[in-house]
Amino acid sequence: MDISQLKQQAAEYAVDLVQSGMIVGLGHGSTAIYAVRRIAALLQQGCLRDILGVPCSLQVADAAARLGIPLTSLDEHPVVDLTIDGADEVDPRLDVIKGGGGALLREKIVAQASRREIIVVDEHKLVPALGTGWAVPVEVISFGWRSQALYLESLGARVVLREKDGAIFKTDQGNLILDCAFGPIPDPISLAAALNGRAGIVEHGLFLGLVTDVIVAGEAGIRHLTREEMPPRR
Repeated sequence: MDISQLKQQAAEYAVDLVQSGMIVGLGHGSTAIYAVRRIAALLQQGCLRDILGVPCSLQVADAAARLGIPLTSLDEHPVVDLTIDGADEVDPRLDVIKGGGGALLREKIVAQASRREIIVVDEHKLVPALGTGWAVPVEVISFGWRSQALYLESLGARVVLREKDGAIFKTDQGNLILDCAFGPIPDPISLAAALNGRAGIVEHGLFLGLVTDVIVAGEAGIRHLTREEMPPRR
């Protein structure tokens, strides 16, 4: 079974948790799009009704609208019942790194507004510590971005300005992303605090304490992990 099939399995399992009448956060990325397509199919079949989607990016909004999912906003519905999204890494505490697709700011806003944040991944995304194989995306405003890069380097990161198709990548808000390779992060909470306290850093890809469920697809089948099952952080 290839990675795309595992992603689809995890996403479709998560959609089974969606109920008619819900406000549903629609995540961004190659895994979450499978959930968007499944929700659209169930709406068309009449198996789900009265769903309103809150998209986490302009790209997802366009895709969901084309598929016939009615959309709303956090201004109209500031509390989201359930969000289904992907992640770049998941640690044993169910903390995650997100932002590989560049939508981390809107994804975190929607996650914080959600009663239930469900992450869908294939088993290769599970790591012993955040940062093991993935850089932490840090969204910064364009003004003075090199000073932010120096600050991030002072925290121990190898910093790369994200580009796409030969041009500087810009987020839906027109900001830049600095991909920061820290290696395995021994204390994600302290690192997040250092990032949160810096002017010019808009947001970062450390999603700590936000995820309620992780759906993992692997060769042995589906695993449904929940935060309640995790031991307390020392």
